[in-house]
Amino acid sequence: MPYELLKDWRTFRNGQAFPVVTIPFLPAEKFLGEILQACEQGLRPVYFWATPEREAFAIYCVLADDETASLFTARMKVSAGGSWPSLTLQIPSFHIFEREIHENTGLTPEGHPWLKPVRYHVNYRGGPDLWDEIAKRTIPGVYPFYAVDGEEVHEVGVGPVHAGIIEPGHFRFQCHGEEVMHLEIQLGYQHRGIEPMMCGRDLNRSVLLSESVAGDTSIGHSLAFCEAVESLAGCAVPLKAQAIRAIALELERLTNHVGDLGALGMDAGFLRPARILAACGVII
Repeated sequence: MPYELLKDWRTFRNGQAFPVVTIPFLPAEKFLGEILQACEQGLRPVYFWATPEREAFAIYCVLADDETASLFTARMKVSAGGSWPSLTLQIPSFHIFEREIHENTGLTPEGHPWLKPVRYHVNYRGGPDLWDEIAKRTIPGVYPFYAVDGEEVHEVGVGPVHAGIIEPGHFRFQCHGEEVMHLEIQLGYQHRGIEPMMCGRDLNRSVLLSESVAGDTSIGHSLAFCEAVESLAGCAVPLKAQAIRAIALELERLTNHVGDLGALGMDAGFLRPARILAACGVII
Protein backbone atom coordinates (compact mmCIF):
# COMPACT_ATOMS: atom_id res chain seq x y z
CA MET A 1 0.00 0.00 0.00
CA PRO A 2 2.52 2.74 0.99
CA TYR A 3 5.13 1.38 -1.41
CA GLU A 4 3.06 2.31 -4.46
CA LEU A 5 2.22 5.75 -3.03
CA LEU A 6 5.84 6.47 -2.08
CA LYS A 7 7.46 4.85 -5.11
CA ASP A 8 9.55 7.99 -5.74
CA TRP A 9 10.85 8.08 -2.16
CA ARG A 10 14.05 6.44 -0.92
CA THR A 11 13.25 3.24 1.01
CA PHE A 12 15.64 2.03 3.71
CA ARG A 13 15.91 0.24 7.05
CA ASN A 14 16.92 1.52 10.46
CA GLY A 15 20.70 1.58 10.76
CA GLN A 16 21.27 1.62 7.00
CA ALA A 17 23.76 4.18 5.67
CA PHE A 18 23.51 5.73 2.21
CA PRO A 19 24.70 8.94 0.49
CA VAL A 20 22.53 12.02 1.02
CA VAL A 21 22.60 12.68 -2.74
CA THR A 22 20.47 9.55 -3.26
CA ILE A 23 17.53 11.16 -1.41
CA PRO A 24 15.22 12.45 -4.15
CA PHE A 25 14.03 16.04 -4.46
CA LEU A 26 10.28 16.20 -5.10
CA PRO A 27 8.05 19.13 -6.09
CA ALA A 28 6.59 20.71 -2.95
CA GLU A 29 2.98 19.87 -3.79
CA LYS A 30 3.80 16.22 -4.46
CA PHE A 31 6.07 15.97 -1.40
CA LEU A 32 3.53 17.41 1.05
CA GLY A 33 0.57 15.65 -0.55
CA GLU A 34 2.21 12.23 -0.32
CA ILE A 35 3.10 12.83 3.33
CA LEU A 36 -0.55 13.51 4.14
CA GLN A 37 -1.78 10.50 2.15
CA ALA A 38 0.82 8.16 3.67
CA CYS A 39 -0.07 9.21 7.20
CA GLU A 40 -3.77 8.67 6.43
CA GLN A 41 -2.83 5.11 5.42
CA GLY A 42 -1.11 4.38 8.72
CA LEU A 43 2.46 5.58 8.35
CA ARG A 44 3.88 7.93 10.96
CA PRO A 45 6.37 10.80 10.78
CA VAL A 46 9.75 10.03 12.34
CA TYR A 47 11.55 13.26 11.54
CA PHE A 48 11.05 16.50 9.59
CA TRP A 49 13.97 18.92 9.38
CA ALA A 50 15.78 21.42 7.16
CA THR A 51 19.40 22.03 6.12
CA PRO A 52 21.05 24.78 4.03
CA GLU A 53 21.15 23.96 0.31
CA ARG A 54 22.86 26.51 -2.01
CA GLU A 55 21.16 29.75 -0.97
CA ALA A 56 18.01 27.81 -0.14
CA PHE A 57 16.97 25.06 2.26
CA ALA A 58 16.19 21.40 1.78
CA ILE A 59 13.33 20.12 3.93
CA TYR A 60 13.55 16.38 4.59
CA CYS A 61 10.92 13.97 5.86
CA VAL A 62 11.25 10.41 7.16
CA LEU A 63 8.12 8.26 7.41
CA ALA A 64 7.92 4.87 9.12
CA ASP A 65 5.82 1.83 8.26
CA ASP A 66 5.72 -0.13 11.53
CA GLU A 67 4.17 -3.23 9.93
CA THR A 68 7.17 -3.82 7.68
CA ALA A 69 9.82 -1.94 9.71
CA SER A 70 10.49 0.16 6.60
CA LEU A 71 11.49 3.82 6.40
CA PHE A 72 10.87 6.26 3.54
CA THR A 73 12.62 9.58 2.94
CA ALA A 74 12.47 12.39 0.40
CA ARG A 75 13.00 16.16 0.39
CA MET A 76 11.82 19.39 -1.17
CA LYS A 77 13.59 22.71 -1.73
CA VAL A 78 12.38 26.00 -0.19
CA SER A 79 14.03 29.33 -0.98
CA ALA A 80 15.57 31.35 1.88
CA GLY A 81 12.86 33.30 3.67
CA GLY A 82 10.20 31.19 1.95
CA SER A 83 7.33 29.10 3.25
CA TRP A 84 5.30 25.93 2.79
CA PRO A 85 1.75 24.93 3.82
CA SER A 86 1.88 23.67 7.41
CA LEU A 87 1.15 20.00 8.03
CA THR A 88 0.35 20.49 11.71
CA LEU A 89 -3.40 20.98 11.49
CA GLN A 90 -3.80 17.69 9.59
CA ILE A 91 -1.08 15.79 11.49
CA PRO A 92 -0.47 17.29 14.96
CA SER A 93 2.80 15.36 15.46
CA PHE A 94 4.43 17.69 12.91
CA HIS A 95 3.91 20.74 15.14
CA ILE A 96 7.24 20.74 16.98
CA PHE A 97 9.20 19.80 13.85
CA GLU A 98 7.77 22.80 12.01
CA ARG A 99 8.40 25.08 14.97
CA GLU A 100 12.03 23.97 15.09
CA ILE A 101 12.52 24.52 11.36
CA HIS A 102 11.06 28.02 11.70
CA GLU A 103 13.33 28.81 14.63
CA ASN A 104 16.46 27.46 12.93
CA THR A 105 15.99 28.79 9.42
CA GLY A 106 13.38 31.55 9.31
CA LEU A 107 11.25 29.49 6.90
CA THR A 108 7.54 29.73 7.68
CA PRO A 109 5.02 26.88 7.86
CA GLU A 110 1.98 28.83 6.70
CA GLY A 111 -1.08 28.13 8.84
CA HIS A 112 0.80 26.71 11.82
CA PRO A 113 -1.33 27.44 14.92
CA TRP A 114 1.50 28.46 17.25
CA LEU A 115 5.09 29.14 16.15
CA LYS A 116 6.50 29.22 19.66
CA PRO A 117 10.33 28.82 19.88
CA VAL A 118 11.69 25.43 20.86
CA ARG A 119 15.32 25.95 21.89
CA TYR A 120 16.01 29.71 21.62
CA HIS A 121 19.36 29.62 19.83
CA VAL A 122 20.93 31.60 16.98
CA ASN A 123 19.57 30.45 13.64
CA TYR A 124 21.44 29.34 10.51
CA ARG A 125 21.44 32.87 9.14
CA GLY A 126 24.15 33.73 11.63
CA GLY A 127 22.46 36.27 13.89
CA PRO A 128 19.51 37.11 16.13
CA ASP A 129 17.60 38.80 13.30
CA LEU A 130 15.09 35.94 13.14
CA TRP A 131 13.31 37.14 16.27
CA ASP A 132 14.53 40.75 16.24
CA GLU A 133 12.55 42.73 18.81
CA ILE A 134 10.91 39.74 20.51
CA ALA A 135 14.24 37.98 21.09
CA LYS A 136 14.66 39.67 24.48
CA ARG A 137 11.42 38.28 25.85
CA THR A 138 11.46 34.81 24.30
CA ILE A 139 14.27 33.32 26.34
CA PRO A 140 13.36 30.62 28.88
CA GLY A 141 12.02 32.19 32.04
CA VAL A 142 11.16 35.51 30.35
CA TYR A 143 8.50 34.12 28.07
CA PRO A 144 5.01 35.76 27.88
CA PHE A 145 2.92 32.77 28.97
CA TYR A 146 -0.69 32.46 27.94
CA ALA A 147 -2.94 33.54 30.83
CA VAL A 148 -6.61 33.04 31.63
CA ASP A 149 -8.42 35.93 33.35
CA GLY A 150 -11.54 35.58 35.38
CA GLU A 151 -12.98 35.35 38.86
CA GLU A 152 -11.53 32.45 40.89
CA VAL A 153 -9.08 31.55 38.12
CA HIS A 154 -5.66 30.77 39.56
CA GLU A 155 -2.24 29.97 38.10
CA VAL A 156 0.11 27.18 39.20
CA GLY A 157 3.75 27.12 38.12
CA VAL A 158 5.89 23.97 38.34
CA GLY A 159 9.63 23.78 37.63
CA PRO A 160 11.93 24.29 35.83
CA VAL A 161 13.89 22.42 38.52
CA HIS A 162 12.23 19.12 39.43
CA ALA A 163 12.74 16.57 42.19
CA GLY A 164 13.85 13.73 39.94
CA ILE A 165 15.98 12.85 36.92
CA ILE A 166 13.74 14.57 34.36
CA GLU A 167 15.12 17.44 32.32
CA PRO A 168 14.47 21.10 33.26
CA GLY A 169 11.09 22.36 32.12
CA HIS A 170 8.50 24.83 33.35
CA PHE A 171 4.79 23.95 33.39
CA ARG A 172 2.25 26.76 33.75
CA PHE A 173 -1.28 25.63 34.67
CA GLN A 174 -4.35 27.89 34.39
CA CYS A 175 -6.96 26.46 36.75
CA HIS A 176 -10.52 27.10 37.84
CA GLY A 177 -11.05 25.03 40.94
CA GLU A 178 -10.09 21.45 40.04
CA GLU A 179 -10.47 22.09 36.30
CA VAL A 180 -7.24 22.68 34.36
CA MET A 181 -8.24 25.12 31.63
CA HIS A 182 -4.85 25.47 29.97
CA LEU A 183 -1.33 24.07 30.33
CA GLU A 184 1.71 25.60 28.65
CA ILE A 185 5.06 23.81 28.70
CA GLN A 186 8.31 25.75 28.42
CA LEU A 187 11.47 23.82 27.55
CA GLY A 188 14.87 24.93 26.24
CA TYR A 189 16.53 25.66 29.59
CA GLN A 190 19.51 23.35 29.25
CA HIS A 191 22.30 23.47 26.67
CA ARG A 192 25.16 21.03 27.21
CA GLY A 193 26.83 21.45 23.83
CA ILE A 194 27.00 17.69 23.30
CA GLU A 195 27.50 17.83 19.53
CA PRO A 196 30.52 20.21 19.56
CA MET A 197 32.05 18.17 22.39
CA MET A 198 31.87 15.05 20.23
CA CYS A 199 33.72 16.60 17.29
CA GLY A 200 37.21 15.09 17.03
CA ARG A 201 36.73 12.96 20.13
CA ASP A 202 37.59 9.31 20.58
CA LEU A 203 34.51 7.12 20.01
CA ASN A 204 34.82 5.57 23.45
CA ARG A 205 34.53 9.05 24.95
CA SER A 206 31.72 10.05 22.62
CA VAL A 207 29.50 7.15 23.61
CA LEU A 208 29.72 8.32 27.23
CA LEU A 209 28.65 11.78 26.13
CA SER A 210 25.68 10.27 24.28
CA GLU A 211 24.57 8.59 27.50
CA SER A 212 24.43 11.98 29.24
CA VAL A 213 22.12 13.69 26.73
CA ALA A 214 19.09 12.98 28.96
CA GLY A 215 18.96 11.25 32.33
CA ASP A 216 15.93 9.13 31.49
CA THR A 217 17.13 7.98 28.05
CA SER A 218 20.73 6.86 28.56
CA ILE A 219 20.17 3.54 26.81
CA GLY A 220 18.13 5.04 23.98
CA HIS A 221 20.60 7.79 23.07
CA SER A 222 23.73 5.66 23.43
CA LEU A 223 22.15 2.92 21.30
CA ALA A 224 21.24 5.44 18.60
CA PHE A 225 24.81 6.76 18.62
CA CYS A 226 26.32 3.27 18.43
CA GLU A 227 24.03 2.22 15.59
CA ALA A 228 24.93 5.36 13.63
CA VAL A 229 28.66 4.69 14.02
CA GLU A 230 28.29 0.99 13.22
CA SER A 231 26.24 1.77 10.13
CA LEU A 232 28.80 4.25 8.79
CA ALA A 233 31.68 1.84 9.56
CA GLY A 234 29.90 -1.19 8.13
CA CYS A 235 30.19 -3.14 11.39
CA ALA A 236 28.21 -6.32 12.02
CA VAL A 237 26.81 -6.49 15.57
CA PRO A 238 26.69 -10.00 17.12
CA LEU A 239 23.23 -11.40 17.85
CA LYS A 240 24.03 -11.64 21.57
CA ALA A 241 24.90 -7.93 21.70
CA GLN A 242 21.68 -7.08 19.83
CA ALA A 243 19.66 -9.10 22.34
CA ILE A 244 21.33 -7.42 25.33
CA ARG A 245 20.68 -4.00 23.80
CA ALA A 246 17.02 -4.82 23.18
CA ILE A 247 16.53 -6.01 26.75
CA ALA A 248 18.24 -2.91 28.20
CA LEU A 249 16.19 -0.62 25.97
CA GLU A 250 12.93 -2.32 26.98
CA LEU A 251 13.82 -2.13 30.67
CA GLU A 252 14.49 1.60 30.31
CA ARG A 253 11.18 2.10 28.50
CA LEU A 254 9.24 0.16 31.13
CA THR A 255 10.95 2.01 33.96
CA ASN A 256 9.98 5.37 32.49
CA HIS A 257 6.37 4.38 31.90
CA VAL A 258 5.88 2.79 35.31
CA GLY A 259 7.65 5.69 37.00
CA ASP A 260 5.35 8.14 35.25
CA LEU A 261 2.30 6.21 36.45
CA GLY A 262 3.52 6.52 40.02
CA ALA A 263 4.28 10.22 39.54
CA LEU A 264 0.79 10.84 38.16
CA GLY A 265 -0.71 9.25 41.27
CA MET A 266 1.51 11.33 43.51
CA ASP A 267 0.75 14.58 41.65
CA ALA A 268 -2.98 13.89 41.89
CA GLY A 269 -2.77 13.14 45.62
CA PHE A 270 -3.37 9.39 45.13
CA LEU A 271 -0.44 8.19 47.21
CA ARG A 272 -1.09 4.44 47.33
CA PRO A 273 0.28 3.61 43.84
CA ALA A 274 3.09 6.15 44.30
CA ARG A 275 4.17 4.47 47.53
CA ILE A 276 3.99 0.98 46.02
CA LEU A 277 6.11 1.96 43.05
CA ALA A 278 8.56 3.86 45.23
CA ALA A 279 8.93 0.79 47.43
CA CYS A 280 9.86 -1.17 44.30
CA GLY A 281 12.64 1.34 43.61
CA VAL A 282 11.01 2.67 40.45
CA ILE A 283 10.66 6.32 41.45
CA ILE A 284 14.03 7.86 42.28
